Amino acid sequence: MKLLHLSDLHIGKKFRETDFTPDQIYILNEIIKIADTEKPDGIIIAGDVYDRSIPPAGAVNILDDFITQLEARNINLFVISGNHDSPERLNFGKEILGKNKIYIAGTFKGEMEHIILEDPFGPVHIYLLPYIKPSMVSNFHKEFNGESYEAAVNYVIERANIDTSNRNILVAHQFVTNGGIEPEKSDSEVISVGGLDNIDVSVFDPFDYVALGHIHGPQKIGRETVRYCGTPLKYSFSECDHKKSVTCIEIKEKGDLSTSQIPLHP
Repeated sequence: MKLLHLSDLHIGKKFRETDFTPDQIYILNEIIKIADTEKPDGIIIAGDVYDRSIPPAGAVNILDDFITQLEARNINLFVISGNHDSPERLNFGKEILGKNKIYIAGTFKGEMEHIILEDPFGPVHIYLLPYIKPSMVSNFHKEFNGESYEAAVNYVIERANIDTSNRNILVAHQFVTNGGIEPEKSDSEVISVGGLDNIDVSVFDPFDYVALGHIHGPQKIGRETVRYCGTPLKYSFSECDHKKSVTCIEIKEKGDLSTSQIPLHP
């Protein structure tokens, strides 16, 4: 099975009054061309689909066109909300879209959403976890009284009773660290101060691959298979040296998983 990992599209973004709309249309069309070449079974968008909770009409039209093109190619699409998105707005029409292989987890409902795909090696379990805070978890689970983001995410994952004999993929949008070592950050990200939102990579041990969003530079966290794919475009001066790309995941039998980066040319 082959999947393409995207995140942090930030459709509708402006930078110092410069409108990114033409650039975003161009780069999304390039991603469509990559999909035509690679012929993936699915595409992941790991949050921050829009740049703000109430996106302008033009941004909605851009996403609509992108999704329509993917649906016409019969490609599974997995989308979660990020901290920039309005979960409820992103969720619009999700039940109808789900019948057309477009799976959206905008609002957190107390559990991770779970989709199963099949390939010649058997099932691949894909879990969708939108951006969450501790208060969101306690709203659904009164027994949860943790205050850290790590405790919240760990609680939700433990409740899912992941069967580690299966091939499991998680899509999440959080700030993940490795034994206290933080990922390389950019000026265009919104990160909490004080480390309360830090989640150690060990929380994701049950998963064969973790498709992360939130950090704008492509990089691994701890192990090769926990990755931020980064933004498709440079959204701050601190990203001027970034080499933007799409992350390609190829999964065979359990334990046989490889990743590669497909360059993007804005």
